[in-house]
Formats: sequence, C-alpha cells, structure tokens
Amino acid sequence: MSTKPKAINIALQGGGSHGAFTWGVLDRILEDGRLTIEGISGTSAGAMNAVALADGWSHNGAEGARAKLHEFWRAVGRTGQFSPVQRSPWDRFFGNWSVENGLGYNLFEQFSRMFSPYELNPFNLNPLRDVVEKEIDFERVRSCSKLKLFISATNVESGRLRVFSQSELSADVVMASTCLPYIFQAVEIDGEPYWDGGYGGNPALYPFFYSSESEDVLLIQINPIERRGTPKTAREITDRIDEITFNAALLRELRSIAFVNSLIDAGRLQHGEYRHIRMHRIDADEALAGLAASSKINAEWAFLEYLRDLGRAAAEDWLEEHFDAVGEHATLDLSGELAPEMNVGLKSHKPGRRVTDFLMQRKKPAVVARRA
Repeated sequence: MSTKPKAINIALQGGGSHGAFTWGVLDRILEDGRLTIEGISGTSAGAMNAVALADGWSHNGAEGARAKLHEFWRAVGRTGQFSPVQRSPWDRFFGNWSVENGLGYNLFEQFSRMFSPYELNPFNLNPLRDVVEKEIDFERVRSCSKLKLFISATNVESGRLRVFSQSELSADVVMASTCLPYIFQAVEIDGEPYWDGGYGGNPALYPFFYSSESEDVLLIQINPIERRGTPKTAREITDRIDEITFNAALLRELRSIAFVNSLIDAGRLQHGEYRHIRMHRIDADEALAGLAASSKINAEWAFLEYLRDLGRAAAEDWLEEHFDAVGEHATLDLSGELAPEMNVGLKSHKPGRRVTDFLMQRKKPAVVARRA
C-alpha cells in the first residue's frame, strides 16, 4: 500500500566543500522518496546544491536531481585537482583532510591578510564560476515548477540580506551567495554589490513562512553552533569567529520561531493567522566539528565522496528516527532559545548509528581534531 509523500521545506547552510555533506543528505532523501520537497532556501554551498537539484529535477524528477548533484560535485572535484591549495604529503599519509599544513594554503592565508582580492586577483578569476556556468542550466532552474527556490546574498552597501526568488536566479546570484570578501571581489547585480549570504542568513528561513503551505522545515546544518573550549591560536580564533558570525542570523530566526510557537501554544496568537513551524535538523556535529576550517576549501574528489557518504548516513539515521514526526511535531527542540541566560539552546548531539558505523569503518583517521 503506497503512502502519500509528506511535504517539507529544506534549508541548506553554506560551508564550502562541506556542502558535499548536504549533497549526501539530499541524495538519500531523494532516493527514499517519502518526502516531497516544497521549497529550498540555500546560502553559499547550499545555494549551489539548491540550483543543481532544481536543474536536475526539471530534466528527470528525483533521479534527474540526484544525477545532476553528482555531476556538479564531480566537476568541483575535477577543478580541485588543479588548485594550488592541496594537502601536504604528511596529511595525506595520516588521512587528515585539512590543507592548513600545505604551502599553498599558508601563502594564500598570508597574502589575503595583506592584500584584497582586487589587488591579488585583478581579473577576478574564479574557477567555481566556470563550474556553475557549465554545469547548471538556469533556464531549467527558473522554470522548475515543482520547487520554490530562495537564494540569499548580503548587500555590501546596506548590509541587508537579499533573498532572490526563483525567477531571478542566475550564475551571478549563486556567485554572490558564495562570495567571501577576503577571497573574491563583490558580485554586482543590478548595480548593487553583494557578498556571501551567510552574513545575513545562513540560510534564510522566513521565505517559507510566506510562500509555502508546509509548516515543516528541515535544516541541513554543516556549521557547528557549539564548540567546547576556548580557541588559543590566531587561526583557531579566526575560525571560531567565522562560525559564530555565520550562525548568528540563523539563531535569531530560530529564536523568533520558538517565540511565535510558544505564543500559539499558549493561545495568545491564532494558529492560521500565524504559522506554527515544526523544525527538524540533520547534521553530523561531532564529525564535522572535528574537521579543520581549512578543509572547507579542500575540493579533492575523495574528500567530497567521504562527505557525501557521511551525509547519506546522517540522512538515513534521521529518516529512521524522525520521519514519522514530519507533519506531526518538531524534532528540533527550540525551547532553550527562549532562555539564553540559562545557557541552554541548540546542543550538539551524538551521531546516529549509521554515522558512527561509517566513521568506525574508516581505515585512516579521516577526521582529525582541530585542537587538543
């Protein structure tokens, strides 16, 4: 007896190469077939996953989406072969995915602190743009009627988040969403300069409240919110500041959702006039938190495959444990977000059985702690 698929919205965080984890999650959800994706909000790498999925879906439904996601990330991996930023032989031997011990990364890090991308890269070369323009058919993305897409970028001049609707999507919009200002020149759209959408929304959740019938939102999170211990080195401090910055807007939205939900539950707001959002989350906090921030620019195909398989395992765990809750109740507890003074909120949780098994099966320690 067939069961009607459950509708859900999916929010995709950015995080460089770690977006391949999101690819794996999406691949498993599409393969499973029990969820219908109504809307997708994406930022940075999440934006790339979103447009690849929509492109493939327009061509051949769920299977087309899975194929296009694979093709896109395979192209990223091929481009990564020629990157001057590579792992050191020592890291390759010990299975460390970080590139921070390589000469290319250290030179790039030093130069980027002294010179802007306008000085270091006056011709504004960006291999990732070449991949996006070659692999993604934006006419198909814009015409994909089965999905609602929302891509975020940050206006440099106003500091405000702009969420681009599906009809506005282009290679420029995706590149704006992925534009880290220390690495790339701002992307101009209609005469306005834009930087990475993570500064204003990573990802933006509010478009779902106005454009989607489903009240379930699945957050695919690749930036750990909590990290125990105080960073001591300059690199560790910078990395942690970036994590906090790129999660700040998301946490504000989650607090707003928790507040409105609490008022509806208390009868102080009318459900129907206001949306009671059921939040869900898939992550691999412990596994991804163990990856150095520099691994976000590691585009080796072996690493992308590793992250994809980790994402598939995390999605399988979530489907097994929480699928029945979709449409019924939230599986991400936001109550702590209303009482930040109590130091409770979104906590990291232990990985599920399949994620644990996947990590244990690795012959080499592919995940290396960033600090002792």
